[in-house]
Amino acid sequence: MTDLQCQSLGVSIGGKRVVEALDLGLARGEFWGLLGANGVGKTTLLRHFAGLLQPGTGHIELRARDLRHWSRRKLARVLAMLQQHTEYVFEATVIQVALTGRHPYLGAWQREGPEDFDRARQAIGSVGLSDLEARNVTTLSGGEARRLAFATVLVQEPEVMLLDEPTNHLDFRHQVSIMRLVGDLVYREKRLSLAALHDVNLAATYCSHVLLLQGDGRWQAGPARELLTVANLEALYQCPVSAVETPEGMRFHPSFTR
Repeated sequence: MTDLQCQSLGVSIGGKRVVEALDLGLARGEFWGLLGANGVGKTTLLRHFAGLLQPGTGHIELRARDLRHWSRRKLARVLAMLQQHTEYVFEATVIQVALTGRHPYLGAWQREGPEDFDRARQAIGSVGLSDLEARNVTTLSGGEARRLAFATVLVQEPEVMLLDEPTNHLDFRHQVSIMRLVGDLVYREKRLSLAALHDVNLAATYCSHVLLLQGDGRWQAGPARELLTVANLEALYQCPVSAVETPEGMRFHPSFTR
C-alpha cells in the first residue's frame, strides 16, 4: 500500500517544467533518492509533496487522502520536511530547537514534558550533538546546524520524511552517519523517505528507488539498481560518467578520459 502518491502531477517553476504527468507511488520501507542537475526543480517538487505548494495539474495523496484536505497540525504528525538550507538567527539552545519537533503533539499553551525532552536528547545524541545541548545555536558551524535540523526532524517522529539535501555541509563521516540513520528508519522501522541528493553514490549505496528529473518535464522512476546506469546518468547530468563495480554494487564518477 502506498503512503504518498501523485497522479498526473504537473509542476513548473519560473516557466520551467519540473515534471509532466508524474504518476508515482511511494510506500513505507522505501528510501527514494531524488536526482537531477542543479536548478532542475528538486526542491520545488519536494515542497509540493510537503503540501507547501499546489501543483498546476494532478493531485497528491497521503494515506489515500488528498494532501489539500490535511490540516497542517495533523500533517506534521505524519510528514516532516528537512529544508535545503539551515540558518539559525535567533538565540536559543540546541535542546530548545530540537524540542520544536514536538510542537505538533502539544496543545495550546502546553509545555514539553519529560518524554519530550527524552526524545529530543535521544535525537541530538544520534547526530553527535549531546555535548552541545546547551550551546547557543547561532554559534554552531554549518555542519552542526545541519545535523541539528535533521535531529529536529527525528524528534517529530514522522512516518514520511522529505529530505532536501540532508548531507549538505557535512563531512564524509557525518554524511554516512545521517544516511545510515535514515536507512535504519526506513528499512527497520518501515518508514518512508524521499531525499534530494547530489551525490549519486550515496543514492546507489542507501536508496532502494530513485526518481530522475531530466529538466524538461521528463522523468524516470524505479529501483535504484535498474536506473542508476552510465547511460542514464550521462543523460541526467550532461557529462561523461564512468562506473566501477564494487562488492556493494556499481559506483560512479565523472569521466576525465572521454
